[in-house]
Amino acid sequence: MKESLLAKLKRIRPCDVGHFFLFLLALLPAAIYRRKRKHLWLLCEYANEAQDNAFALFRHLRKKHPEIDAVYAIKRRSPAYETVAAIGPTVDFGSLKHWIFYLAAEVNISSQKGGKPNAAVCYVFEVVLGWLKNRRVFLQHGVTKDDLPFLHAENAKLSLFCCAAKPEYEFVRDTFGYAPGVVQYTGFCRFDALLDTAPDPKLVLILPTWRMWLERDCKTEEAFQKSAYFAGWSAFLKDPALDTLLRENDLHAVFCVHRNMSRFETCFSAASDRIAVKRWSEVSVPELIKKASVLVTDFSSVYMDFAFMKKPVVYYQFDREAFRDGHLPTGYFDYERDGFGPIAETETDAVGALRGVIENGCRMDACYEERVDRFFTLRDGDSAERTTQAIKEMIKRNGKNLEMV
Repeated sequence: MKESLLAKLKRIRPCDVGHFFLFLLALLPAAIYRRKRKHLWLLCEYANEAQDNAFALFRHLRKKHPEIDAVYAIKRRSPAYETVAAIGPTVDFGSLKHWIFYLAAEVNISSQKGGKPNAAVCYVFEVVLGWLKNRRVFLQHGVTKDDLPFLHAENAKLSLFCCAAKPEYEFVRDTFGYAPGVVQYTGFCRFDALLDTAPDPKLVLILPTWRMWLERDCKTEEAFQKSAYFAGWSAFLKDPALDTLLRENDLHAVFCVHRNMSRFETCFSAASDRIAVKRWSEVSVPELIKKASVLVTDFSSVYMDFAFMKKPVVYYQFDREAFRDGHLPTGYFDYERDGFGPIAETETDAVGALRGVIENGCRMDACYEERVDRFFTLRDGDSAERTTQAIKEMIKRNGKNLEMV
């Protein structure tokens, strides 16, 4: 069911109003600036981050395509700012200059659909009203495995949609409503760095995804602690059998709540001193994914990164029906048919499945390896270059880079 215009406009919060005026202030300077930098490529992720596909592409462009005028948007106070600035030019995320660059750019590239100076204001002008017709490239953060209505053509109006897996590409191409050529099978830029990794045989990563209804409805920690989500993951973290398993095998684990539920991070604790409960801001999740030897998750797409590296996964899915009803509807990916590891619905079964993986030397079973090979047919380390060429071809097809109707 389509949202009304009023419902869409209600997404704008009071804190977004200032960006509306920055947008207006940037219009004329952007029109002038575009004459000076006709081929500006602007890249970003979240305001403070540089660890996903956009950063991997930016690094590739600076190294392999210095002729491309690429700029990365990131907050100057971000811990990652110095790393980005050492690679190439930056602009302060959310600033007036960022707005000018965004409106002037030949192409805007992001791992996140909301990778813009202000997502709400841009959504109104780009999607709701359709006045701003700039080129927008979506590199994605996670592999699309579920039906995501907010990414359908009518709700996102993307110019290029990059996919990492063949079934994903076919599903998005055939069901999301984009014109031919918009959806491309390029591989993920960040996956290029996953082909040659040396995991820590002693590290277990526990990384659940978030729940949309809890983020929206739980106003207090007390309310969150009454949820099945909290109960399920707490039971796993405090299961004595998990502590025994880690001690017997001299392993340690890291548990991290998804960034979208960071306000509930302090609610969790573990019964074992072998499990470190970390805040999202304290760790580099991409580095943990590379380093860990086994992953325990529920529905988080991080298992795609693990599968790409052919490292074992355990799915702990105690609230599957609630997840489908309140978070994401089913797409093409069936965990029993397509998944890359055993599925457990109780903490006892999850620990048992993890034990099986550990006793197998933290190696992925052959049946799951076969699924990986069918799913990820691009494993050549050239995804960033394919993405670069796909963007160039998109620019050629689309003509003018900015238009106000």
